[in-house]
Amino acid sequence: MSTRSGYVGVGDANSFWLHLNSTPTPDWLLAIEAWRHKYIVLNAWEGELLAKLKRSNPRVQVFVYKDLSSTRDYACENGADHEHLPTGVGYCAADRDHPEWFLLGPDGKRFQYAGYRGHWQMDIGDTTYQDAWAANVIADAQATGFDGVFMDNALFTSDSYHPGVRPAKYRTDAEFQTAYKTMLANMKGRFADAKLKTVANLSNARLHDGAWDAYTEHLDGGFDEWWLTFDNSNLLPEYDQGWSRQVAEIASNEARGKITWVQPHFGPGQDRPLRYAMAGYFLALGDKAAIAEVEETDDYGDPTARHPMYHWNLGTAAEAYRSVGPNVFRRDFTCGAVIVNANPSTSGPVQVRLGAFYIDERGVAVTSVSLDGTSGTILRKPCAAR
Repeated sequence: MSTRSGYVGVGDANSFWLHLNSTPTPDWLLAIEAWRHKYIVLNAWEGELLAKLKRSNPRVQVFVYKDLSSTRDYACENGADHEHLPTGVGYCAADRDHPEWFLLGPDGKRFQYAGYRGHWQMDIGDTTYQDAWAANVIADAQATGFDGVFMDNALFTSDSYHPGVRPAKYRTDAEFQTAYKTMLANMKGRFADAKLKTVANLSNARLHDGAWDAYTEHLDGGFDEWWLTFDNSNLLPEYDQGWSRQVAEIASNEARGKITWVQPHFGPGQDRPLRYAMAGYFLALGDKAAIAEVEETDDYGDPTARHPMYHWNLGTAAEAYRSVGPNVFRRDFTCGAVIVNANPSTSGPVQVRLGAFYIDERGVAVTSVSLDGTSGTILRKPCAAR
């Protein structure tokens, strides 16, 4: 496997916080979280929280949540849309003035997201929808003072949220993806002129050749909602659409100066998925990517868990990661090293000689490590302060 170079890796983890479920946020909590994270995402109506975060840490980058692909009927009451929306277009206004913006199935009926009542799928390929979405979102974000926009649901399959049933307008995934790329390209300059950064949810990009780079070409970054570890025991190994595709998301974005947010899924106290995800993250990290673990789907309320490993400083890495065995990868930092065995979980352990003394996660000095398939290690060594 080839490696990428051209940027300096910084062995100091960044994190992000998606606060979207309206959980309580006392002032003391906001003051802490403003410094813990490089990026925070809020709902459009949480301007008061934004102001408090910025007062605590003016440098934290705060994004507003907006769904690219739907309008929500619950954000409309008595024929009027709410002032601050979770989408770019209000349901009432679209239903009244632009019914053509609703995406239709082969039966001519509108699509409602399966599992998400009140979410109505829109025709992202319609340029008038694109124009309205951009204008509305920019106005709302600027008025409140957000730094950027988190664009949810940049989709890749035309039967997303309604498996097996494809829109009449987009019969293939290729047509659907072209519509999204057209929308993102149409809006790119407007958000840049408005000085708003853009990060889109690109979950499952790894399953579609070139999709991650094709979408992020028109964005400031991408978010992978399911990254490397899908639960406590379902860890992504290397194969054509596996481990390397997701690690390359970070490497590609860092090389292009773009943001990446990655979200592994596992529960408290689960060391193996924690180390596998963190080691994979450090393998490709430059200085912009951020990681945040979560256990449950859509658990976007209280701040996510934060292992002490997030605070480890591995120094810098002048080179990209390299292969040290079949599907085994290593990257050296001035103050440590990370190693991943991306072979399947059922494969036997692989021993890697380190060439020097390092301190492992338990605080034990080691000169070699033995790693089972789908496991990783983050090693430290004494290092002068930067």
